Amino acid sequence: MAWAEGWGRATRPTPGRGHPATAKRRSVFRRSAPHRRHGTLALAGVTLAGLLAAAQPAMADPAEAADPINAAFADAADAYQVPRDLLVAVGYGETRLNDHDGAPSHARGYGVMHLVDNPTHRTLDAAAEATGLDAAELRSDTTANIEGGAAVLRAYADELGLTAEERADLDAWYPVVALYGGAEQDATARLYADTVYDLLGDGLSAVVDGGETVAVDPVTVNPERGDYASADVGVLSEDYPPALWAPAHSANYSAGRTQDIDTVVIHVTQGSYAGSISWFQNPASQVSAHYTIRSSDGEVTQSVRDRDTAWHARGGNAYSIGIEHEGWVDEPSWFTDAMYRSSAALTRHLAAEHGIPLDRQHIVGHVEVPGNDHTDPGPHWDWDYYMELVGGDPGEPGPPALDFPTYQTLRDGSTGPQVTALQYLLNQNGQNAGTVDGQFGPATGAAVRGFQTAKGLTADGVVGPRTWTALLSAGSTPTLSQGSSGEAVSRLQRALTAALGETLAIDGQFGPNTAAAVREYQSSRGLGADSIVGPQTWAALQAGR
Repeated sequence: MAWAEGWGRATRPTPGRGHPATAKRRSVFRRSAPHRRHGTLALAGVTLAGLLAAAQPAMADPAEAADPINAAFADAADAYQVPRDLLVAVGYGETRLNDHDGAPSHARGYGVMHLVDNPTHRTLDAAAEATGLDAAELRSDTTANIEGGAAVLRAYADELGLTAEERADLDAWYPVVALYGGAEQDATARLYADTVYDLLGDGLSAVVDGGETVAVDPVTVNPERGDYASADVGVLSEDYPPALWAPAHSANYSAGRTQDIDTVVIHVTQGSYAGSISWFQNPASQVSAHYTIRSSDGEVTQSVRDRDTAWHARGGNAYSIGIEHEGWVDEPSWFTDAMYRSSAALTRHLAAEHGIPLDRQHIVGHVEVPGNDHTDPGPHWDWDYYMELVGGDPGEPGPPALDFPTYQTLRDGSTGPQVTALQYLLNQNGQNAGTVDGQFGPATGAAVRGFQTAKGLTADGVVGPRTWTALLSAGSTPTLSQGSSGEAVSRLQRALTAALGETLAIDGQFGPNTAAAVREYQSSRGLGADSIVGPQTWAALQAGR
């Protein structure tokens, strides 16, 4: 998933712009009640003073110490009179009860309850107002986050007019859950709420941080959908008949194509299935993908027609189709067999329809698209299995992006496309950096030290200007001068960018700017400054000088 993948837009949506139906009133159950959308949560009319008093922390007991997450769900459910199993199912549907160490989702949602802070959906602010807790604590502390989720659900229930009797009825909470998801369209809101009620019907179990198990036993559900019952979630895609059709907002993609389609890009949503589809329908997101695939059963929803340009991969948008996969790059449990098989069937269809070769040069990860700063689908995506299902060549992908305006200092713990480039170059130069996944771990560090030793550089495992210069210039050493062109010139331009710390156009054309950069390098290294790249200049570059 990417933020603002469609670039060069002349205008952007106004921050804080709400849903058109914000002020609309309608019947939700069998009564008239305010049906406010999620732009702001009208807590001023919701009486939570008593709830705040009830929600004050009690003395810790041994059970809470042994099972803190279960205790947090039980305490929050009791304090805000929200069914405990519903609260767990909402969190599980959003995050599998993983707080991702406080990292936000694609929609800027935080914690196990996915409290959101974006221009049109502000459940984080609502939770802070309802609980009196600081937003930073709600983002980072799981117990506080669970309390915040319960408070928001209760506030929505009060807005919709649920009585105490109805709050005790699991099925009566359906419209509340639909609002919690923050969808722009009723069909997507129903998709979100249906997922939660499917989880309640099937039961769930999750092992959370600390080894504690949080479970919900299966229960028979018959949700009261109210007006959502008429929301049509069965419209099928015209491009791929097995898929549902839930169109992205027109502000989040470009009509038509400027290039032929020849690539499929594999993404991971960093969020839930319904939440991602909803995000594409939010004009503030400035992002979309053609298809999204659900983890649990492989259900497919299309949001942008194949003939149009979704904003999912920056410079790769014009020639590619983007497929999002529900989940998080650091959690392999999201990548189910049902998801793999469904995605592979879709990719086979797209390849047949658009003439896309079934190989790893044309079926690529987001991380492999030049000019991107994402790492998905990440190290847990099983490319060999996926390509086997696709029926294509599981061979090596094409080279990653190597051209950057500057080359950053990298070390253990670094991530991103420059780490991907580093790993690729190390492997190309006889060092074993392991999987090219954009994650600088022990294998990458060992490979860096091996390369540095081979080049006579300080073997500290840190990739600075000298190591970059040696790596980027490695290869054949033809004599180059003004008028030369080709791959060797590109290598030269990358190496000079790293060595001089100055941005040099990397276009494979040896023109006046490249000649000036060569002279500068030669002068600063005590070489003859003639702008001709011969054996001495190549030797200096490849030694990391």
